[in-house]
Amino acid sequence: MPKTDLSHYGSCTLDQDGCTTCGDVAVPVRIVELIGSEALVEDRVGQRATVAIDLFPEAKAGDALLVHMGVAISRLEEPT
Repeated sequence: MPKTDLSHYGSCTLDQDGCTTCGDVAVPVRIVELIGSEALVEDRVGQRATVAIDLFPEAKAGDALLVHMGVAISRLEEPT
């Protein structure tokens, strides 16, 4: 199955376009590794961060998510 192209969801990155209370921006990322109820994620330019995935306990490495303020808020659908 092809992976979602994160740039399709905009130009936001983890290091430049965060909330700053509250720009209301969600950053598209891909899960690199699961760490308990958190995940190491990577944005479209390779910036990495650890985020909470409590809302998505079934998440797995390779999944694409939207992240806001360090919390995964939505799962991105893979292309069909």
